[in-house]
Amino acid sequence: MTHKTKGIVLRSIKYGETSLVVTIFTELFGLQAYMINGARSSKKTGTRAAMFQPAAILELEVYHNEQKQVQRIKESNWSVIYDHVLSDVIKNNIALYMVELLHKALKQPEKNHELFYFCEDILTQLDTAGNTIAANMPLFFTLHLADFFGFRISSPLKEAPGYLDLKEGAFTNEQPGHPHFLHSEYALLTAELLNTRIPSELGELHLNKKIRRELLLKYQEYYALHIHDFGQMKTLKVLHEIL
Repeated sequence: MTHKTKGIVLRSIKYGETSLVVTIFTELFGLQAYMINGARSSKKTGTRAAMFQPAAILELEVYHNEQKQVQRIKESNWSVIYDHVLSDVIKNNIALYMVELLHKALKQPEKNHELFYFCEDILTQLDTAGNTIAANMPLFFTLHLADFFGFRISSPLKEAPGYLDLKEGAFTNEQPGHPHFLHSEYALLTAELLNTRIPSELGELHLNKKIRRELLLKYQEYYALHIHDFGQMKTLKVLHEIL
């Protein structure tokens, strides 16, 4: 029996001479691995490897067996045809950062429709975003993605926050007794990002490269404190350079 589902490609690994093993976050089944035979074949009948680039959003018809760790795809087509995300260097690296972070956060294959639609919407909006909005999207995505995994940062204090305690995920006016915190300007900027609900509002935040770099580093620290075996982000170094 086959099922139709949309999917966001997270990772693609070469297997053998012509095949791929692709990790996809699907709308219907959550995180899944698929064997794509002949994806790198020169034959016209072979599935195009380009379709399985990370951040691609696809329409899939899949075979699904809960007893198997690697599934099969019967048919695949583009769900979203990007103008820039797969070809523009800056937007592609932003998208690669997003899908790597999503992959690290996803631990179980359970479906999560709201998370899928959030990621699909962010990637689609990234494709058409102006430069300032696109540059701020990694910060927005990182903070709001945490909502779906149970460690959302609590709402900012009514007054300007003095500190953000990364261990507790809460704003406070007292300096925490550990090194995992943001203070003054960075705590305030994080509060503004949390209060930003849609990407189009990100154009109002004019941040420089240094601020974006330091905020992203602290947000990765936050994820590492709350997700076991989070490890290091491979795409973060490249993202620092381009932003």
